[in-house]
Amino acid sequence: RLGAGEDVPVGAPVAGRTDQALDELVGFFVNTLVVRTDTSGDPTFGELIGRVRERSLAAYAHQDVPFEYLVELLNPARTLSHHPLFQVMLALQNAPEAGFRLPGLMIDVAPGRTGTAKFDLFFSLAEQRGAHGEPQGISGAVEYSSDIYDPATVRGLFERWLHFLDMATTHPDQPLNHIDILTPDEHARLLGTWLETETEIGETPLPVRFAEQAAATPDAVALVAGDTSLTYAELDRRANRLAHLLLRRGAGPDRVVAVALPRSAELVVALLAVLKSGAAYLPLDPDHPAGRLTHVLADARPALLLTTLSTDSRTPSGDSAERLVLDSPDVQALLAACPDTDPVEDGHAAPPAPEAAAYVIYTSGSTGRPKGVVVPHAPLLNFLEAMRRKVPLRTGERLLAVTTVAFDIAALELYHPLLSGATVVLAPKEVVPQPSAVLDLIARHGVTVVQGTPSLWQLLVAHEPEALRGLRILVGGEALPTPLAESMRTLTDDLTNLYGPTETTIWSTAADLAGGAGAPPIGRPIANTRTYVLGPGLELVAPGVVGELYIAGSGVARGYLHKPGLTAERFVANPYAPEPGARMYRTGDLVRWNPDGELEFVGRVDHQIKIRGFRIELGEIEEVLTDHTDIAQAAVVVREDQPGDTRLVAYVVADTSARDTGGAVEQDQLSEWQSLYDAVYDAAEQTAFGENFASWNSSYDGEPIPLPEMREWRDTTVDRIRALRPRRVLEIGVGTGLLLARLAPECEEYWGTDFSGTVIDELRRHVDADPVLAARVHLRTRPAHDFGDLPQGHFDTIVINSVAQYFPNAGYLEQVVHHALRALTPGGALFLGDLRNPRLLRTFASGVQAARAEDPDDTAAIRRAVEQSLVLEKELLV
Repeated sequence: RLGAGEDVPVGAPVAGRTDQALDELVGFFVNTLVVRTDTSGDPTFGELIGRVRERSLAAYAHQDVPFEYLVELLNPARTLSHHPLFQVMLALQNAPEAGFRLPGLMIDVAPGRTGTAKFDLFFSLAEQRGAHGEPQGISGAVEYSSDIYDPATVRGLFERWLHFLDMATTHPDQPLNHIDILTPDEHARLLGTWLETETEIGETPLPVRFAEQAAATPDAVALVAGDTSLTYAELDRRANRLAHLLLRRGAGPDRVVAVALPRSAELVVALLAVLKSGAAYLPLDPDHPAGRLTHVLADARPALLLTTLSTDSRTPSGDSAERLVLDSPDVQALLAACPDTDPVEDGHAAPPAPEAAAYVIYTSGSTGRPKGVVVPHAPLLNFLEAMRRKVPLRTGERLLAVTTVAFDIAALELYHPLLSGATVVLAPKEVVPQPSAVLDLIARHGVTVVQGTPSLWQLLVAHEPEALRGLRILVGGEALPTPLAESMRTLTDDLTNLYGPTETTIWSTAADLAGGAGAPPIGRPIANTRTYVLGPGLELVAPGVVGELYIAGSGVARGYLHKPGLTAERFVANPYAPEPGARMYRTGDLVRWNPDGELEFVGRVDHQIKIRGFRIELGEIEEVLTDHTDIAQAAVVVREDQPGDTRLVAYVVADTSARDTGGAVEQDQLSEWQSLYDAVYDAAEQTAFGENFASWNSSYDGEPIPLPEMREWRDTTVDRIRALRPRRVLEIGVGTGLLLARLAPECEEYWGTDFSGTVIDELRRHVDADPVLAARVHLRTRPAHDFGDLPQGHFDTIVINSVAQYFPNAGYLEQVVHHALRALTPGGALFLGDLRNPRLLRTFASGVQAARAEDPDDTAAIRRAVEQSLVLEKELLV
């Protein structure tokens, strides 16, 4: 019930004195048994006791088998992180307490403490008896690994165990999943304290509220789209005219109007007009695949389809809806003849009822066929009011709208500002994929609030983080990686993480991340929203335990359009609702409550797998992978290429944007190499100028490479550079001067840089001893990327030889090459030598490990050594 699954192995100590011959023998014969507890099929407590008794007796019948032999025989995957075969030990001391007396002395038992936990959890119980042997209960203690648990968690675990035993012994015929394991305090939190979200909202629908806002701030800028800027009064009047035209064409309550318009002012006008007419809008992205658009239109069966001359040809023509091409001369003439008064105020339309549909959004389902979610006005209004309280916008603030209107997130970007007197800045579709263009839009229009997915924020933060400083940031739509959250926390004091499925109206929970640290939670439920973390039987799970998230309250949508069966499957009765007939939505997301009463996202129900007896959340593995500086995205899947050989496979996307040479990881790697080479050159013997081959050792036996071989390698490289006819040379990573000593006498200028101050000092001593070289050689101590005071466009040859493998990553190499090209004269040459080829790495490693192997015939050991060397490879291969 706390996440261990249905097959729970528990360790138990046994005395090991099965032979009478051992009764009088002094010695320690204790062995460890592993008793597997099977809870599958939801047995009653009485049935479980029977199963445990049967398994225990079977285990005791084989108690002579040493635990170490069992481990050796089963050969589980060994790890230092936990004990093999079981992680929980249960010991019951039921033997009479032995007395020990000495004449003239008082003796008492003092329990010893080792300060070390042998297992994750060790429950030690002892029967207590009175002076006459009568039972007086059971005492117990818990020993736990402090690397895994904190005192509060263990205390709560013990309290739930006691509560479970009390309930189970009172009702032994109840199935296990029906036995309540939560303490009264936990019930109070899970159903009360953490769900206190009741808020008075009102029933004034969105289009009426917008009209009221337009009347309150008529001259304030409501919308900026490209070169078009509309005040609230202008936007309201244009929406009113179109609403009148839609009403004349049959729009009305619970009728669907499809909107397939480009990202322009007319798109916002059209959405407001549909809402003013009382109909529900169906937003379409004209750039979506024709197959998807065809399916959506066929399934939704809209009464009207709004297009423009540019989008009409891209919209499938198989539907039966009447088309209105809004920028055609005929429709423009009809619009000009329509009044610009509000259709509700002049009696042409009634205010939308709370249960009337406001919009239909199609989401991609697990079947691959999009399904339409019908969202009424009441949930939409509740959401916008919740956002007004959670993320209030002031008159004059500007929010950048970047989301395609086909996703429900766009509703917040459009309506939240428009009901607050703020301004919507509508980003053109071609701008959003370009970080520089988005940042330019933010700066040019004075944007103060931006909502975006973590994918978008990753691009913006990587491109120019300082441009985001001071923004009010909203992030949602997918799991927020911890490294990205940490980066964003340094840029703003107003950072909100949002979560919610389309079926519960955009966002259902919110978390203020400013000032926090660590993995970002998805927060607490918003106004009039209740969130339940439930087990398979819809039972509440304890705080800290992973369960499926169910969402109830005012944000729950009506259901799926024309799909009553699927609606009944996903929108289920709420057994915890105070009012009858309430529903909750089954999200399919796995979450847990943290001690602060906030929800933490773990993964998807279909992302939970079990391998070798362990339940594994693929999302957690992906989170760890994306914590790595060089990984931007990760996806983990289960593969079984051979029957029975189940394994996890991770697919990663390299973070090529991680090129900030001031980054901690790069600096650490550079410092590591610098310290290594300073030490090597300090210890090197004095040699002739250009003959110091210190640290050039064989990978096969670790011995220095013979001088004739090193000189051949050096001379071949020198000949290749000479063929370029160099006159003004820059060598990055000049080292001990192996190339400089041969090439500098033939050049007009020879510049050399190296991050090792020790080697530069030694090299300068040799150069200063030769007046000819001293006049033409310039040496600098600096890392490879630092071209600070080097002359630009000056060198005809730049050499990066046998040094790129020590760069921290490919992005760093690319940056060095970029600077080098700017330092070259037109027609100059960039010589990259001695680069390591990744395609040859496995072959090279195989040869090295075969040469080092103690037993050349042990191919399995060689193969493991090869794989380990590949994992531990520190050098850069390109």
